[in-house]
Amino acid sequence: MAKMSKLLSLVLTGTLAISLTACGGSKSDDGSTSSTGSSSNTSEKNITITFQNIYPDPTDPKNQLMNKLVKQYETDHPNIKIELDSLNTDQQKLKLKTQAASKEMPDITVVNPSAQMKPFVDAKLLAPLNDMLDQNGLKDTFQDGLLDWYSFDGNTYALPDGNNIAVVYYNKELFDQAGVKVPTTFEEMLDVVKTLKSKGIQPMAIGEKDSWTGSFLFMNMLLRTNNGPGFLQDVLDKKKTFEDPAFVEAVNAFESLVQAGAFQDGATSFDYNAGENLFKTGKAAMYFMGTWATGGIETSSVNGKVGVFKFPTINGKGNPDEFMLAPGSAFAISADSKHLEETKAFLNWFMMSFPKEAFEAKGAVGIGQKVDGDFKAAGYSDMAMEVLNLFKEVKGGDLAFDNTMNPATAQVHLTSIQNLFAQKKDAAEVAKEHQAAFEENNK
Repeated sequence: MAKMSKLLSLVLTGTLAISLTACGGSKSDDGSTSSTGSSSNTSEKNITITFQNIYPDPTDPKNQLMNKLVKQYETDHPNIKIELDSLNTDQQKLKLKTQAASKEMPDITVVNPSAQMKPFVDAKLLAPLNDMLDQNGLKDTFQDGLLDWYSFDGNTYALPDGNNIAVVYYNKELFDQAGVKVPTTFEEMLDVVKTLKSKGIQPMAIGEKDSWTGSFLFMNMLLRTNNGPGFLQDVLDKKKTFEDPAFVEAVNAFESLVQAGAFQDGATSFDYNAGENLFKTGKAAMYFMGTWATGGIETSSVNGKVGVFKFPTINGKGNPDEFMLAPGSAFAISADSKHLEETKAFLNWFMMSFPKEAFEAKGAVGIGQKVDGDFKAAGYSDMAMEVLNLFKEVKGGDLAFDNTMNPATAQVHLTSIQNLFAQKKDAAEVAKEHQAAFEENNK
């Protein structure tokens, strides 16, 4: 559990403290020093670096800062073209699997921590980034312990863009219209859903075409019914099975939310961005998501109307100060990149610039690097300040299912939870389905 304690420590102490003295001189891979703003640290031949990312939404501050930084780098390095491949999360995961199978990885791609990225490391598809992290003090810009989730056998293989917790965003105006208050128990939450529904207000938004979104919510519910974190680790350690009463209770609670009409019709046909946009355009009253969503909500039409609350207890179980913890997606470089030196130089510069640019773009809540700045004075909303204060209250939590279990077991889980949006199933059968997949994939 050493990694978990480190993660809790950095979530508790983390989000606010680093110098943004990011963009000074840099060392190239040959050891020479040059300005990051010049083209002298790369060869003069014309090259293209493919940059796969999960920032496809042009209204997302991270999309805007990515494009700004890419344009700046191309201006300063006329011989280098950065080709963006912007996809939503599930599309990117699927495409990367195909690319990995054919050994045609993009120069820069996105991986997820721990169990999700291990197969890519084992297949030697990712380049170690230790040398790059030592340039310009890049390693020191990350919150303490965060890089451990992307490191294997002494090598770090990816650089995370975030470190987040899961919260419920809510539209205060829609709550007032329906005459409901922030729920402190799951039973109250169900009542709020039913009341909103009766008033013609969509209770919750979700983008369940990207199946991880439903799993993320479900795992927060399991965190409550299990009366604390560690359920999946107990399964891995053979101390529990998926047929444990806590898991069955979580399935029943999840299904009760679906059956109450919490989510929009056709939820499984809405991808992540489409689901989030329902909330960002005032068409849904609640949205459960990681705090990385804060920046996009803050720059949307509902800014000023949104608050946040912790996911409540279920049947009196659980501690609202325990959260789903999301060390986040991370940028990795292909071990077979034809332009390894130039790609490392670009990613070093990009990540050194990231905290300052994210802060200025109102997108720095929940990033994985330390931030030096007064959020309130910089014009961050009351909602963003609420989120920052919640980070200080974290007493523990769990990682997402697919960051803990092997990919084959995780895929069965994601499909199983996604199916609950379309059809009610016996919770005991769902539990058996999970246990069978776990046993099959952990022989």
